[in-house]
Amino acid sequence: LMAKLGLPVPPGFTISTKVCDYFYKNNKKIPKKVLSQANKEIKIIESITKKKFGGLNNPLLISVRSGSRVSMPGMMDTILNLGLNDKTVVALKNKTLNGRFAKDSYRRFIQMYSNVVLNVENYHFEELIENYKLTKGVLLDTELDEEDWDDLIKDFKSLVKEKTKKEFPQNVKDQLIGAVCAVFLSWESNRAKIYRKLNQISSDWGTAVNVQSMVFGNMGNDCATGVVFTRNPSDGTKNIYG
Repeated sequence: LMAKLGLPVPPGFTISTKVCDYFYKNNKKIPKKVLSQANKEIKIIESITKKKFGGLNNPLLISVRSGSRVSMPGMMDTILNLGLNDKTVVALKNKTLNGRFAKDSYRRFIQMYSNVVLNVENYHFEELIENYKLTKGVLLDTELDEEDWDDLIKDFKSLVKEKTKKEFPQNVKDQLIGAVCAVFLSWESNRAKIYRKLNQISSDWGTAVNVQSMVFGNMGNDCATGVVFTRNPSDGTKNIYG
């Protein structure tokens, strides 16, 4: 809708709630037709952004988010920076001339993906970061540099191997399939079920999945991130609020 209105939103596509319904009725599998359509949509995003998904010069990174009929804030799973791996992180560093940003983005992706898709509990990663900061004698994540995040990326990947008995996925298309399945699965998470019950939301609706080109608030001093509404959410006044 925002794209149709001509607003400058990052390009993306939506996998509809019908696919969520199919997913739950067919042994939690995504139809092959949807996967091939998603690959075509990724190519359209690539042509608009002049970036390549899994590319080694100017990699396309995407966010994968839920899109239920009614807003369910904080209930559904989201994955950011999808498309990063051991090779594309180097390309991101070279493209942005900001190694710290690239490595920090990669460790965030490993942490988020491993938690949401691979079921590795988040506190394991936070513990590694806190122990690392203690050893280095710093208090804040922002005091860690590129080399520090490099070390932590290795630790994160070792943790994933230990907990899942598999290497962290490097194939970006596999990453995307895993993320889409995880968003569908989060529709039936305990917290989502309780939220629906409290707010009289039907469990039959299912969730859509929004796949969108990433934008960053932490790439440099000319970048920012936030939330903006076209109306004031507290009283409905028709003005920009954020």
